[in-house]
Amino acid sequence: MTADVDVTVDLAQTSTLTLVDDLSRAGFDLRIRLDEDFLREARLLPLVHRPTCMPIDVVVAASSLHLEFLARRRLIDLGGVRVPMISPEDLVVTKVLAGRPKDLEDVRGVLLEQHGLDLDHIRDLLGELEAALDDGRLLRRLERLIRKARTTAVRRP
Repeated sequence: MTADVDVTVDLAQTSTLTLVDDLSRAGFDLRIRLDEDFLREARLLPLVHRPTCMPIDVVVAASSLHLEFLARRRLIDLGGVRVPMISPEDLVVTKVLAGRPKDLEDVRGVLLEQHGLDLDHIRDLLGELEAALDDGRLLRRLERLIRKARTTAVRRP
């Protein structure tokens, strides 16, 4: 089970304040008190779903990268409901970028379970991010995870 749910939204012509009001009516509360000035500029809304107490992090799409991720989303069936989900390739990119041990373990799991991943797309996007962030570790991190996943896959019965 996941510790929280991450959601990215494109507000288009809607304000963050309107989104927070709409989500409140739908059963979501901010996990911390944020004033209106902060909310107008907020790019991350830490929420909790009142009925289930599930934490939800809502990311407001603010970059071309977020919009690319939204454009490549896939619809999956979740108990008879079609839900938009980040592509496995883009999930790998976000997890490699975050770089926390839990994220890197998640990448290893995706590499083991998702067959037919477009590794060239992942490498291209991480290369662009390396250049933009001046961080030469992203592709090395990915390649290390790919090697580990392949070693694990070979050992599986």
